[in-house]
Amino acid sequence: MTLALSILHMLSALFLIAVILLQSGKSAGLSGAITGGSSDTHMSRNKGKSFDKRLARITKWVACVFALITLVINLTI
Repeated sequence: MTLALSILHMLSALFLIAVILLQSGKSAGLSGAITGGSSDTHMSRNKGKSFDKRLARITKWVACVFALITLVINLTI
């Protein structure tokens, strides 16, 4: 059981890292305003925001799973 939890823990850690790295930075809006990034269409900005919201939701759930698995592993040892 510990081996299965350890493998699941490693996979959730890798997935959490990947999801965090896929998110756009919060400073992207300010740098776009300074460098003239306002040439995007309205539709493309909305698609990006919905994708960021989805990634934030996925990140929250994967982080909860990661924390729960960490707790279970520490309680079983």
